[in-house]
Amino acid sequence: MHEGPRPVTRGRFVELVPYERLVFTFGWEATPGAPGMAPEASRVEVTLTPDSDGTKLTPRHSDLPAVLEEETGDGWAHLLHRLGETAERQELR
Repeated sequence: MHEGPRPVTRGRFVELVPYERLVFTFGWEATPGAPGMAPEASRVEVTLTPDSDGTKLTPRHSDLPAVLEEETGDGWAHLLHRLGETAERQELR
């Protein structure tokens, strides 16, 4: 089991265009073990594009500290993979 406080992300939505685009700020509360990026320090833009029978989701995460770029890219790849798996399971129901 995880001991101590867990890192918490914090941001706010700044733009929402239904079925097209979502923009929010992103960062971490100052907690032991959290990455060194203050709440709302970076910006995430997610574009949704129709693709055959589905939707292509394209994230763009900007204003990241250079030291976090690779780790953040790996994190997004992992989360998007899990999102795709979850969506496929829902289609099978």
